[in-house]
Amino acid sequence: MSQQEGINVVEQNIIDRRTIKSFKKDPISAEVIIELLNVAKWAPNHKLTEPWRFQLYVDEGKEQFVQAYIDSQPKVDGEVPEKVNRKAQYFRDIPVHLVVIMPEDPRQRRWDEDYGAISSLIQNFQLAAWEREIGMIWRTNDWVYDPAFREAIDVLPGEKVVATLMIGYPKHIPEAQPRTDIRELITIINK
Repeated sequence: MSQQEGINVVEQNIIDRRTIKSFKKDPISAEVIIELLNVAKWAPNHKLTEPWRFQLYVDEGKEQFVQAYIDSQPKVDGEVPEKVNRKAQYFRDIPVHLVVIMPEDPRQRRWDEDYGAISSLIQNFQLAAWEREIGMIWRTNDWVYDPAFREAIDVLPGEKVVATLMIGYPKHIPEAQPRTDIRELITIINK
């Protein structure tokens, strides 16, 4: 990751970060994840509500996450489909799973502010991890809404799973995909 002329380290880290889907099996300690979350918590957070809680699945604890996924999937003739078993094995091979959960405040403005804060925290977490050469994918698959999955991982009524972050050292870093120049998307009002 070389630094481009005129771009500082923070800007370069934002540009270089990638979503990682292929991970090495090297472990990452719970303590490293906690250190990164302690950096990420400095996200903008209106009224300092800190609308987040986390469930960290590492080592043998990952099996609870994987089993919750399996239990949330439809069975075929009472059997777990091979496609589900393959995905479950993929999840087992990922070093760390972090579930990010927020309370769903019934007041729309607070809900929006909390969701913005928790999304900012996740982005901070991704960038801090990337600086340590740790990658991840932020997933919000259909199964995170399934009652079987939610119950199996102790997500309470009135809470939202904002992300399941699958974390590890990248086996492969994808190339950057083009992004639209903001000049094409901005309207400047100056009078």
